[in-house]
Amino acid sequence: MTFNWIDFSIGCFLMNAMPHWIFGLTNTRMLSAFGFSPQANIGYAALNTVVAFGLLIWRYGADSIFSHGMFMGAAAILIIYYLTGRFFINLFRLAD
Repeated sequence: MTFNWIDFSIGCFLMNAMPHWIFGLTNTRMLSAFGFSPQANIGYAALNTVVAFGLLIWRYGADSIFSHGMFMGAAAILIIYYLTGRFFINLFRLAD
């Protein structure tokens, strides 16, 4: 088995989206390609997600997206967090 740079890049882009999304939601300053602001980090997280999906579709075709279990597992957690992250951050801030 040879190392596949496209698959590696897909994983890097997909997983890089999570910290930027978290830092954007929590208003934590972190450098992204778009700057330090929370909006910049959220935008960068979205861009990383789109690039990861785009590379996957380019490499394997849109029909095969659901046959890549590891990618779909990571993408499912990321998308669930995109949809519920703000709720859980607010919930746990109330507990402090």
